[in-house]
Amino acid sequence: MFLNCHSYHSLRYGTISIEELVQQGVESGNRVVALTDINTITGIYDFYKLCKENEVKPVVGVEVRVENELFYICLAKNRNSIGEVNKILTAYNCDGIEIPKTNPKLIDTYIIYPLSNLPEELFENEYIGVRPEELNLLIKPELNKLIDKMVVLQPVTFQTKREYNLHKILRAIDNNTLLTKLSVNDYCGENEKFINVSDLITKYSHYPRIVENTKRILNDCEIEFDFSTPKNKKYYTDSKENDFKLLKQLTYKGLKQRYPNDKGIALARAEKELEVIDQLNFCGYFLITWDIIQYSNEMGFMHVGRGSGANSIVSFCLGITDICPLELDLYFERFLNLNRKTPPDFDIDWGWENRDTILEYIFNKYGKDHVAFCGTNVEFKYKSIFREVGKVFGLPKEELDVLANKSINEHDDNSVFRSVYKYGKLLEKFPNQRSMHACGVLISEEPITNFTALEMPPKGFPIVQFDMHVAEDIGFEKFDILSQRGLGTINDTVNLIEEKRGIKVDIRNTAISKDEVRANEFLSKGKTIGCFYIESPAMRGLLRRLKCDNYKVLVAASSIIRPGVAQSGMMKEYIFRHNNPDKFEYFHDVFEKELGETYGIMVYQEDVIKIALHFGGLSAPDGDILRRAMSGKGRSLSALQKVKDHFFESCKEIGHPEQLSREVYRQIESFAGYSFCKAHSASYAVESYQSLYLKVYYPLEFMVSVINNQGGFYRTEVYIHEARMSGAKIMNPCVNKSGYRTTLYDDEVYLGLMHLEKVEIRLGQFIPEERKNHGDFKSLEDFIKRVPVGIETIQILIFIGAFRFTGKQKHELLIEARFLLSESRFNCRYLTLLEASPKNYKLPKVDRHKFEDAFDEIEILGFPISYSPFDILQTKYRGSVMAKDLTSYHKKEVKMLAYLISRKHVPTKRGTMFFGTWIDTEGEYFDTAHFADCLEKYPFQGGGCYLLLGIVEVDFHFPTVTIKKMAKMPFIPDPRYSLDKDMAQRVQTNIKEDISMTFRKPYPQEQEIGLPRHKMI
Repeated sequence: MFLNCHSYHSLRYGTISIEELVQQGVESGNRVVALTDINTITGIYDFYKLCKENEVKPVVGVEVRVENELFYICLAKNRNSIGEVNKILTAYNCDGIEIPKTNPKLIDTYIIYPLSNLPEELFENEYIGVRPEELNLLIKPELNKLIDKMVVLQPVTFQTKREYNLHKILRAIDNNTLLTKLSVNDYCGENEKFINVSDLITKYSHYPRIVENTKRILNDCEIEFDFSTPKNKKYYTDSKENDFKLLKQLTYKGLKQRYPNDKGIALARAEKELEVIDQLNFCGYFLITWDIIQYSNEMGFMHVGRGSGANSIVSFCLGITDICPLELDLYFERFLNLNRKTPPDFDIDWGWENRDTILEYIFNKYGKDHVAFCGTNVEFKYKSIFREVGKVFGLPKEELDVLANKSINEHDDNSVFRSVYKYGKLLEKFPNQRSMHACGVLISEEPITNFTALEMPPKGFPIVQFDMHVAEDIGFEKFDILSQRGLGTINDTVNLIEEKRGIKVDIRNTAISKDEVRANEFLSKGKTIGCFYIESPAMRGLLRRLKCDNYKVLVAASSIIRPGVAQSGMMKEYIFRHNNPDKFEYFHDVFEKELGETYGIMVYQEDVIKIALHFGGLSAPDGDILRRAMSGKGRSLSALQKVKDHFFESCKEIGHPEQLSREVYRQIESFAGYSFCKAHSASYAVESYQSLYLKVYYPLEFMVSVINNQGGFYRTEVYIHEARMSGAKIMNPCVNKSGYRTTLYDDEVYLGLMHLEKVEIRLGQFIPEERKNHGDFKSLEDFIKRVPVGIETIQILIFIGAFRFTGKQKHELLIEARFLLSESRFNCRYLTLLEASPKNYKLPKVDRHKFEDAFDEIEILGFPISYSPFDILQTKYRGSVMAKDLTSYHKKEVKMLAYLISRKHVPTKRGTMFFGTWIDTEGEYFDTAHFADCLEKYPFQGGGCYLLLGIVEVDFHFPTVTIKKMAKMPFIPDPRYSLDKDMAQRVQTNIKEDISMTFRKPYPQEQEIGLPRHKMI
């Protein structure tokens, strides 16, 4: 009898989860429940499955509203009806086509109108919903004659009084108003909840026809969802046979290019894979991915195919990936096998500036009716919950800050705060809004509106109304179209090398960008700042500890840095065994046979599966559960728990000692959700090597590209420092030399106008465009004539030295700018046919302090360019030890002067500690450790230079200074404010630092790991 139920997917309206809705329907004695969320089908697939599990008949539909006005309720008679409703919602959401207020042309759908929206004519499939409280209105003749077309309308939105209050709070949040300012039309009636079915029927006892109509409609709605059949576009060509024929042809062509000297090994592997791909009907999926890559190559874009797709030699031959699975012994079954119950997907990265072009190609090629992004439900988050709820209760900003940033124990004990907290807690895990999945694209065989309505978020690509998990349940395998700045850096570097040197670098040629001698040398020394994935302090430290000097070790390093491996202690153990291969034994023969390449240590997801199968005796389906847990797709630890008991039972049957089995399972469990598959690590390693090769041989072009792609782990200043260390002369922005992005002229690097934060983006782009079209700026006056600019922007450009080509001092330029901008004739700027010579103004020369420019730069950029930070210190002391010599000072005390680059917060049992990264006065990097007791006495005081005293600890070739004392060193007083002592010190606060936070437990110490180094019997 309940044909109008809302779940919390009726965003900022409903208060009931799908699970609760089904359960409450059952408890109310109802064996038929209809889910009709407002303008969305988000919950219908989960609802359908839960109803079937609870032996409840599911009826699905949509409540159609426009600007909170209820038009009608749509109930699906059959599967076609879902598509009908989705089409009108999609047209409204994406194209702005108005939804008809009455008589929508929906053939397979029942339409239920509220009494507030009666059409002039009712079609056969259209009815009027009458609420219990509206029954007294039926005495009106105009309504009484329509009783035969009426049904019971008992909406469900909440279940308890508390939930009703929560509903009102949600409505206030949605309307961005105070709870007390809501009107009656903004929220639902206080009786919109499940009641006992017999009680509901009793209310309509005088109108049995209405009850009969309701039952008949609900009985007539029969919908079946097929969750087993793949829903993606079936064929790339016109048939399964032709798809396989084309895929085979392309694979053989690629085999000749990738393996010109193959003796049948690669061919046999390819044929085996092709057979499985064909059997599982994935030829079309491979070919569509290949098609996208072909377009990318035609456009000259860099891409990286990563993830488990790189296990496939077919994807290698098609050019989807650049990882040879034979070289790294990658097995195809990790990507696709006959035991898999879920489809695989390719993860493909493009440069961040190219991704939208790729997406436009996909949408245009396969049709907007068949392509959409996955959606995702953005939930109410802790801080935002209390801000949102507090706001509707009328709390001021100061109190909202207290709510958001302090625990409940620190709040004032008053009724408003208690109410905010009570209802805020109820909102946890509630969906707040729908958004676009970061990368998942669906390409469907049928029109995608057969499954979902589409919405148009600000990004400009339509999204479906469900998330990736529902998409997978329905039968969609997504195409992951990702972007990253690392590829943008590689692409820009290659283009810049060709532009500046006339050299074409084929960076995808692994002969030059993998296991190259000089690149290996840089790798082993951790000289990798700017390189994708291997530039962080932790990664550079790992590379040095491993003396990583080849591609295969880099592949392993890319995975052991991951939290699962590191947290279990296996990263430390790997480092030990790599450096001491003769000081351990494999604690079981299976580990030596299966994991010999990684010293018997589980490093990759495949390793975990190998041990589970070959040591634990698990079945292939259980191995697949483990695979999904390892990749974070199977809800990690909970998925592992399902096979835990079976693992121990099997180990006991095989005869493994219990202690050994528990140790092995401890290692397996630690990986849940936090390890890479080997192919993924290999893909990362290839891109890291490509970056490194360019850094080694074309350092200036590379660092300029890093800067233009807005860096990676560090702030821009660090990459500018790297460019300088590579031989570049760093030049401040100049209106006649700089572009919007940073530019390179021989060895001179001109910083781009994009680095001037207070200069509008539009203006920063206009200046070089104007110069390109009409020539260099001849003077400040010429610039002001041609560029629409105000005095604030002009001052920034003058202080940063952007008009130094004029030869005039900054104070002269400032006076001239104010004079020129005050003249009204320059309000309209234009080029004239005859330009008068610029006027020359003679002003007295002012003696400027040599460091004034450095302080201008700190104020505008956040760091100095003309001088180093060390040059403007009050002290002349430069430290007793340099970074390059630290390995010679193991266990010795050192005093160093250093500039802070970054610090990372790590919680420990004894309190917060930090790891710091610094440069010394020679520009070399080193690392420090700061424990909680030291930080209490000697805390960090922001960016700048510090005097450090500490003990050097050399851990496998990598030195760290454990700090005992430190003090921030003051700069000289700012010479620009010689008469104002406070201002003379203030600019120092502009110096920046990078702070990263982690809330993981600290990595275990060697004595805590307990990984056996001897055979266990």
